Amino acid sequence: MPIEQLTYTQIAERLGISSEAARAMVKRRRLPRLRTNGRKTLVAIDLEEAQHKPLPARSPRGHQPISDVVATLKAKIAQLEQLEAELDASEERSPGLQADFERECERADRLVTTQDRLAAELEALQALLETAQDAARQVTTRRWSEMSWPERWHWLRTNPGARPVKKPA
Repeated sequence: MPIEQLTYTQIAERLGISSEAARAMVKRRRLPRLRTNGRKTLVAIDLEEAQHKPLPARSPRGHQPISDVVATLKAKIAQLEQLEAELDASEERSPGLQADFERECERADRLVTTQDRLAAELEALQALLETAQDAARQVTTRRWSEMSWPERWHWLRTNPGARPVKKPA
């Protein structure tokens, strides 16, 4: 379709919009305009290119109809009531749970005390065992000079830090 010279009213009639919407569309698209002697504005427009799609009618409060808003609010209220019921049920259970918690804390404290006591006893037994092992080291009645060299090396490896008995002078 060729470019036509139309007034805002004619554009509005052809596109099915108001003349103010037509004026806004011409301004937005920066279409060329021309003032006539009769004080009317003619716009050079290609109506095929201008394919206008009017927006769906909106409610005065925005995009959602009021019935949808009410339904949403009712759903949220029901959800809040359900949460309050769950909170009440958990508060009824909490005194028993608090008593269980305190009892388990006391039990844990007793177990820690017992563990500390057993660890101290274990350390004392380990020290006693080391003392017994030191006392149980092989004592030889043979003198250093009476041992062969392999026996001397064996004795030194099995008795670290010990000194052999030397022949009295």
